[in-house]
Amino acid sequence: MTAPVRPQPKVYNTSFPDADTMVRLHLSESPYGASPAAVAAATTALERVHRYPAPQRETLVAALAAHWGVGEDQIAVANGSDELVLATALSLGDLARPGLVSEGTFPGYPEVLERIGRGSVARPLRDGAVDVADFADRLPEHGIGYVCNPHNPSGTALAREDFARLVAAADAGGVPLVFDEAYQEFGDPGLPQTRDFLDRGAPVLALRTFSKAYGLAALRIGYAVGRADLIAEVRRTLNVLPFSVNRVAQAGALAALADQGFLRQIRESTAQRRHWFHAELERRGYRYVPSETNFVAVRVEDSATAQDLLAKEHGILVRDTGMFGFPGHLRVSLGTERELQRFLDALDRLTAARPSSPRSP
Repeated sequence: MTAPVRPQPKVYNTSFPDADTMVRLHLSESPYGASPAAVAAATTALERVHRYPAPQRETLVAALAAHWGVGEDQIAVANGSDELVLATALSLGDLARPGLVSEGTFPGYPEVLERIGRGSVARPLRDGAVDVADFADRLPEHGIGYVCNPHNPSGTALAREDFARLVAAADAGGVPLVFDEAYQEFGDPGLPQTRDFLDRGAPVLALRTFSKAYGLAALRIGYAVGRADLIAEVRRTLNVLPFSVNRVAQAGALAALADQGFLRQIRESTAQRRHWFHAELERRGYRYVPSETNFVAVRVEDSATAQDLLAKEHGILVRDTGMFGFPGHLRVSLGTERELQRFLDALDRLTAARPSSPRSP
């Protein structure tokens, strides 16, 4: 078995105390805000902040189960996807075996696995995406697996046959496989997703969030949908912190889920802006990874330096993907067109000052 990795802690842009006044293209935040219905529901919930929230989140669980067409025992609601990553790592699979992750992706998976003592093994990407054949072959040797799909930070998504191969590997080896689908709502509705494979009985579950497409990032609320026995174990762990999902978040998420018309508008607007940004990058001669999400990985030779210069000299926050183990790119959130124009103009000035910075021929 490959030696476990020791990941470096993820570091956000903490050196800019005025981050809220800068152009924020670093955290994949929605420039469209949240559904007005969700904002209204969250505001109303503030009137009862002196009361504890529902510890089992029954109303939201029921709504999510109806939305996905699954049993209520197949849904677990938590304080964002981060809490679910921790809960799954603490709860699922053979705890004596390390977890399997891919290199160059969200560092929270290996960090959690290392912190709780399970350890992790990272397999290299292939062309900026999960090497499905390699990952599927290695999965039986491990206690749990994590796959980010669509992939963060490249923005790529698995083809249906690749998704099915990973599910089959989990089923054959009896190893729980967690698909992080935080960016799924931005992609084409036809993209494969965990919900499509639940009826096969494989030990799989998906992590979803209200932070991205639903625009509720500040409220910290997410959920898992998966096989009932896996969800039961996750819930037992979440019960250690029964009030971790606050009343305002539950109310806002419930209203956001009911406003699917707003979500469709977000998906359509994001697709249009993504198409425009891809075209503008090509027009200016920049290489990038075609994305299915609300961010694009733009190829830059020295991504760490570029990130810092964009912040310090131009007031623009983007993410150096080197912190994910995927160096040489800037992950740029699809903000407003004005914000993206400002980013592109600033990048032009940086590359003009540094002739070695590559653009596509």
